[in-house]
Amino acid sequence: MENGAFTVLPMSQRFDLEPGKVYNGKVVVVNPAGATEDFTYKASVTPYGVVDSDYTADLTTKYNRSMITDWIKIAEPTGKVSPNSSKEIEFTITVPDDAPAGGQYATIAISANYDEQPGSNMTIRNVFEMASVIYSNVAGQTVRDGEIIENNVPGFSAVTPIAVGAVITNNGNVHNDASFIIEVSDIFSGRVILPTEDDSGRYNEVIMPETTKNVTRTISNLPSIGIVKVSQKIYYNGDVSVVEKNVIICPIWFMLLVFLTMASIVAAIVAIVKKHKKKKSKI
Repeated sequence: MENGAFTVLPMSQRFDLEPGKVYNGKVVVVNPAGATEDFTYKASVTPYGVVDSDYTADLTTKYNRSMITDWIKIAEPTGKVSPNSSKEIEFTITVPDDAPAGGQYATIAISANYDEQPGSNMTIRNVFEMASVIYSNVAGQTVRDGEIIENNVPGFSAVTPIAVGAVITNNGNVHNDASFIIEVSDIFSGRVILPTEDDSGRYNEVIMPETTKNVTRTISNLPSIGIVKVSQKIYYNGDVSVVEKNVIICPIWFMLLVFLTMASIVAAIVAIVKKHKKKKSKI
């Protein structure tokens, strides 16, 4: 039997902490309806950090912003969840009196408990671990300092979907949110492509302290050939950046076709001119 892809909720949670105090939290593990056996889990606490501007997650390296991993205790680190049911896993955060001010980051990671999983020949799920990220801020002398370095909307694209992006830096000691609003419409038809009922075009990105983040968002449901008006607004650390462009969408095959057509027209004109010159020379 294959152990189905379970779910961990919420995907992230936030805590405002004060030194010397204790806080309670929980994650919920959901064993899907398609499962036929109990899901035997193992819960653990890992550091949470990023190692590059693309925000590749690092769940192993402890650093000054993941000291919180030592403050978290999970009440029931192993257990079972029946099919089509869920279970709350509670944890506490005991903040030391001398906890440094600023951001602290960790995850509550849930994985299959291989030692307790029934059926030695069963195939463990493809997703072997899921986690709820804890973004916390310890009260004290916190610094919010950062800026929008780039707000990128292309003027031309040979393929769809197209990508818009941004580069945002955080020089402070606590995480900060960047808010994005993307609006897209077809120049010729006036059709609103974004927002839609399913996608508001609004989203937030967490910018970790002392990092620079590359943010990329793809825009779908575009015409294969045409011109669309794209607007990206970014709100971050009290600043607003707005870029609005008409984006030409023209696939390579169409450009090649236009080139060949123009080349054929030019060749035909040259041939006509040469023929006309020959006639003149005979007179």
